[in-house]
Amino acid sequence: MHDSPKILHIRNTCYKQELKLVKKHLQEEYQNWILLDGLKSKWWLWNSIVKEVSISMRYIHSYLDRELNSRLGEFGQYCPVCLALHHHLVDCSEIASLTHAAEHRGQYYRMCGEDHLQTFLSTPDQFVTPGCPHTLPQLHMLPKKLTEIQVKNKFPQQAEMKGFCPVTYLDGKRRYEALVRGKTEYAVEYRDRIYMFETKLKQDKFLRSPETYWDQKLPNKIPPLCEPVPLTSLPTLGYLEQGVAVAVIKAMTAVGCLKPKHPFLTIQRSALLYVAFYLKAFNHNNTDYVCQKYKKKLAFFEENCALIPYLSSTMTGNFRPPSERPIDFEFKLNRFLALNTPKPYWRMNG
Repeated sequence: MHDSPKILHIRNTCYKQELKLVKKHLQEEYQNWILLDGLKSKWWLWNSIVKEVSISMRYIHSYLDRELNSRLGEFGQYCPVCLALHHHLVDCSEIASLTHAAEHRGQYYRMCGEDHLQTFLSTPDQFVTPGCPHTLPQLHMLPKKLTEIQVKNKFPQQAEMKGFCPVTYLDGKRRYEALVRGKTEYAVEYRDRIYMFETKLKQDKFLRSPETYWDQKLPNKIPPLCEPVPLTSLPTLGYLEQGVAVAVIKAMTAVGCLKPKHPFLTIQRSALLYVAFYLKAFNHNNTDYVCQKYKKKLAFFEENCALIPYLSSTMTGNFRPPSERPIDFEFKLNRFLALNTPKPYWRMNG
């Protein structure tokens, strides 16, 4: 029988003999032999195993990154397929995943996508030295992105082309209308020069083909610098037009659509209060707390305005006993009568 004492004794003896060799092998080769207390609960064992596996996975990922960086091919983090087929510099260092990486002759190469990975795997010798028709420029000749802080730290160095986007200018056939100023957030350093770009798409276009766009001259006539004009320097009418026109138009549109009439208030005062609450509720300069507070006041105001049409349609000429009236009639009638107090409205509901 498989569970007889003799068989169990033989199996236990074999286990103890082999255990020492297996343990020694795992300790020397992988350092992943971990002893756990089998008398503990299954939850304790589970948590301990997950913890140890997580530590091992971090070591593996760290090892893979170090191994990749130490064995990168002659193109570094750049896609060799883009360089060979289109003479484009496509930097893959910002792609965290190694899904599109390949090993060839003991060296690693990174591709920009699945299509280029399959192209590389089909004929790798076509894309590596000496088969590749183009070589990667030297490190100091490669373009690199700059953050806004890095651009500021390079002061007093100025941007080339007086800050105009070189990609927009060249793609626009060097017309006057194509002179568009770049933004600091889309800056690139190339040949120790700084270039600004209109959009991220045009920044990427320059990074792929810097030789196409870097050496350009501006025409004698260029657009004037657009200095920002502070709102406080404008006349009153201009200040209101630039500062609050959109908000006032939205508030006036809302009050025109609703046509509020608050109980015991004139139409003019009802409209003024509604506009005031609306401007407070949707002022993006207010805190979230203040906006929510006035949105509740605005909703409360609209509910009060709805009392008049409700009561006028419900209170007919004939008397109806309480059992035949709507459920919320008494509540809304009392709320309507309570609004006839001389209390300032802006203190109501909080």
